[in-house]
Amino acid sequence: MNPARSSALHQRNRLLLRTAAQSRRALTTSIPVASPSSSLPSSGHGHGHGKAFNSSLAVESIARSDPAEFATINQFETSQMFPEPISPIKQHEKLVQSGVLRSDDHQIRIVGKLQRFWEQVLKYNPPPIPDARTSDSLISRLFSRAPPVPGTAPASAPKGLYLYGDVGTGKTMLMDLFYQTLPPSITRKRRVHFHAFMIDAHKRIHATKLLMGHSGGDPIGPVARDLAKEAYVLCFDEFQVTDIADAMILRRLLEGLMDHGVVCVITSNRHPDDLYKNGIQRSSFIPAIELLKSRFEVTDLDSGTDYRRIPRALSHVYYHPLTPENKAEIDKIFNSLTCPTPTAVLQDPVIENRPITTWGRTLRVPLSTSKVARFSFEEICGRPLSAADYLEVTKQFGTLFITDVPKMGMDRKDMARRFITFIDACYESKTRIFVSSEVPIYQIFSDDSAGSGSGISDHMRSVMDDLGLSPEVVGSSSMFSGDEEIFAFARACSRLVQMGSREWAETASQ
Repeated sequence: MNPARSSALHQRNRLLLRTAAQSRRALTTSIPVASPSSSLPSSGHGHGHGKAFNSSLAVESIARSDPAEFATINQFETSQMFPEPISPIKQHEKLVQSGVLRSDDHQIRIVGKLQRFWEQVLKYNPPPIPDARTSDSLISRLFSRAPPVPGTAPASAPKGLYLYGDVGTGKTMLMDLFYQTLPPSITRKRRVHFHAFMIDAHKRIHATKLLMGHSGGDPIGPVARDLAKEAYVLCFDEFQVTDIADAMILRRLLEGLMDHGVVCVITSNRHPDDLYKNGIQRSSFIPAIELLKSRFEVTDLDSGTDYRRIPRALSHVYYHPLTPENKAEIDKIFNSLTCPTPTAVLQDPVIENRPITTWGRTLRVPLSTSKVARFSFEEICGRPLSAADYLEVTKQFGTLFITDVPKMGMDRKDMARRFITFIDACYESKTRIFVSSEVPIYQIFSDDSAGSGSGISDHMRSVMDDLGLSPEVVGSSSMFSGDEEIFAFARACSRLVQMGSREWAETASQ
């Protein structure tokens, strides 16, 4: 054979082997198994670490097709792809050593509890979930059995963890520490904000009722089974109950999940005994509280250290008052993010009235590219939009501009509530925001001048102190009265402070 041709063939074979190895690496690292019901987008805040990789299936397929080549070429690669999972304790130590976290004795004790639970989950083999009956015909109902419903949780299931504490006690960080250290072999896992989970649950219950038709039946059992089939490790962030519809189904839903072998980590601002306080028909919710206390290890995170009080350098994302100069600045930033290059303008142009669908309704986005959207305050809070709408907006767009936010009094209480819900959705989705407002953004709910702090109730002052807020900074507001309203108002102010930091601006929307 011609030497030149022989050399060319040799080079070609080497290239093919390298390409095959690269393809195997792509298979083992790039096949996400995303939960079909996961509703929040990826983010630096931890939501994006919910991806699990179907590595074992990909590797098994390659091994069957060519075991000899797999053993010789991929031995090193496989050892790199399947390292020993890093534990929560080890990961916490790494974060402390790198300066991301501060060492805290109380938090180390909590991480120890997470570690024990993590070890139990790794050894746990969840029971098989029965398939749903696919046919509802008369013959099917006569000659087939409905899927058996377990009467109690498996004895081998670890007891769940319920972590509660005030804002700033590191609840979300601890949950992410647990979730992100779960090994890739655990693919049936889900980390979700509790509010988003309940929206998803209500959608499923509604769809199941329609499928049941006139024959009726309890839709919660099938929904719990389907949720358990998708994930046997569930992490709920910001567990709270303010809605009677949630309160009425929660015990049966949680019980159904746990009876199917689901194990949970829950974070909340409240002890189970304080959930749904003063709520309508609260007596009907008491069994859910008892369920949480009996099947979870309830742990108080409060240690006296508020991690959010650590000073952060502020980034210029809030602009006030509503002057032509500030409007021009907002326009400039919007244009720089949506039209960075002439090519970008052609590939991802700004579109007016882009439609997005939520709950079967169409919501129009005034100005947007595929990643950046712009609303006026009236457009985002002046319409009867819900938490589900705001979650869908933050899911679609990583950066949001909200312009012309007014100072709000009692005549705009509905708008104020929607704005708080919107801020919560942005925070949970790790969305970057730019806002122009009539007064400093922290004072938009204030009755009085920020400096006076007069007229503030003792309860509101106590809540604001717990959140590290000063009445001199945010003022006070008489439009919020109940415990849940006051807490939601103060928490929104706290989150606005955090979302105005340079750290947030640099890590959000990724």
